[in-house]
Amino acid sequence: MAKLQAYSKRKATGGKYHHLKGKRLAQLGHTMLEITIGDKKTKKMRGLGGKSKDRALILKEANVLDPKTNKHQKSEITSVKENPANIHFVRRNTITKGAIVETKLGPARVTSRPGQTGAINAVLVEKSDIPKAPESKVVKPEAIPEAPAPETKAEIEPAPAPSK
Repeated sequence: MAKLQAYSKRKATGGKYHHLKGKRLAQLGHTMLEITIGDKKTKKMRGLGGKSKDRALILKEANVLDPKTNKHQKSEITSVKENPANIHFVRRNTITKGAIVETKLGPARVTSRPGQTGAINAVLVEKSDIPKAPESKVVKPEAIPEAPAPETKAEIEPAPAPSK
């Protein structure tokens, strides 16, 4: 389904813009393709100006750059370790730009947009450079302090109600 990427119909104040032109074909975009790991499958799309794009649907290999030796190698992707775009993409093994993928050569950060170029380019990263997932803020039961036990009888029994 197409996605219209036109200007808003409303101003920031809530007033309405009165546009002189309607929708245009150039304003149409596409929904995001979730690129997963598997045997290569791409789709040709028509781009603006009659150009064609190879959009990746499923990929298994990445062109990985080793910054120490400045050499490129093709390496097989095993899984997605971290994805700053969405934490649920890690569970679904969805690859986007900026995702950290586990390859045969080690962890690598994706530098290309596979939904636009049809290939995955990545740069090897050190294990210390991988951001750690934020810890949950759930309070553990042993961390909750207990109330002190009452010591006198007056603290245990409530005071009698006043009589009328």
